[in-house]
Amino acid sequence: MRDAVTSLIKNYDLAGRYFDRNAIDSLKSYFDSGTARVQAAAAINSNAAALVKQAGLKLFEELPELIRPGGNAYTTRRYAACLRDMDYYLRYATYALVAGNTNVLDERVLQGLRETYNSLGVPIGPTVRGIQILKDLIKEQVAAAGVANTAFVDEPFDHITRELSEIDI
Repeated sequence: MRDAVTSLIKNYDLAGRYFDRNAIDSLKSYFDSGTARVQAAAAINSNAAALVKQAGLKLFEELPELIRPGGNAYTTRRYAACLRDMDYYLRYATYALVAGNTNVLDERVLQGLRETYNSLGVPIGPTVRGIQILKDLIKEQVAAAGVANTAFVDEPFDHITRELSEIDI
């Protein structure tokens, strides 16, 4: 897994270049947001189960057909699998949030996910909506923890939804 610093170094090393002003500004921005990233991770960690449960409830309130007979979250097993996946996205999004880099999402979550969901008949639209609900709840939680600017929270969640949404299933 790479973070913002190692990714930047790798890119400049491959190009055989010294850091320029853009690189220095990028590093400064990453380090300036470090405390907020750690605070956000702590807020997520202390409330992860409740956040996932709340996001699931809100998703099923918006899309009740998912939990009705024939829906993709109908039966206890499928419902639990949905919440398990949301927890999985949350955990890896938190890693990416702290790292300031979405590389871990590509390597550990997104490779083959669309294909897996397609083969299992898991609808992508509700999955994407659930991730966006989770993001919104987390931004509220992080703001309540004292982080003034929560914009950096968007990046990992938006990356997941963008990658999942690339193919219309």
